Amino acid sequence: MLARYLAAFALLWSLGAVQAYGQEKGAVLEGFSAASLQGQKILLFRPSVWVGEQSTAGMPEPNADWTTQSRDLLAQELGRRQADFSNQIISEPDLQGEDAQLLTANHALFNTVARSVVTYQFFVGNRLPTRKNKAFDWTLGQQTQRIAALTGARYGLFVTVHDEYGSLGRKMFQIFAAGIAGVGVKSGVHRGYAGLVDLESGQLVWLNADEAMGGDVRTAEGMQKRVAQLLEDFPGMVVKAAP
Repeated sequence: MLARYLAAFALLWSLGAVQAYGQEKGAVLEGFSAASLQGQKILLFRPSVWVGEQSTAGMPEPNADWTTQSRDLLAQELGRRQADFSNQIISEPDLQGEDAQLLTANHALFNTVARSVVTYQFFVGNRLPTRKNKAFDWTLGQQTQRIAALTGARYGLFVTVHDEYGSLGRKMFQIFAAGIAGVGVKSGVHRGYAGLVDLESGQLVWLNADEAMGGDVRTAEGMQKRVAQLLEDFPGMVVKAAP
């Protein structure tokens, strides 16, 4: 058994799975503010949700029931929070053919861009040579203009939830690594991205990308906490007076 854990530990180290926890980061495009949103429609893209378990070796294993449950809870919470926006929020329409593929492709592209921002801009030491000392400036490309034409929305809001809950074996391995090897091993992945894109230009104007979010997305209370974190500092949220 010990040999098995040592082999798994060596594999994790070689894959870079032994790492520090991420930190919550956010950014706004220079010159963009809540005033830029006044009178504009925001298209809420169908959220991307993946929930599963993390194996002993750190490999993600999907759980269909958890994913369905979390997707429903996220839709309910986002619906409840729509009154907090000062803009009209419209849902992603049911399109067919190439138009439907365009929406799906752009959500996948958003996830890729968001992870790139976290890796190559939010963590200064990882910045690419072309990104050093540069302001927040990322884009999905001008193909988003087609989405604006199809929906009548000026901006698009993307929401991504990705959670891997550590299995019993993974948690035991975490204890072993800390107690025997003296190395911190991550158990579980709780990643969330929320981003606002100007559909007329493709420019990412606001991003909240957290690689270590809170809230158990399998419960209503946990999802409420997660959505609150995802929408934290969103431009144009309604400020409610204290009771």
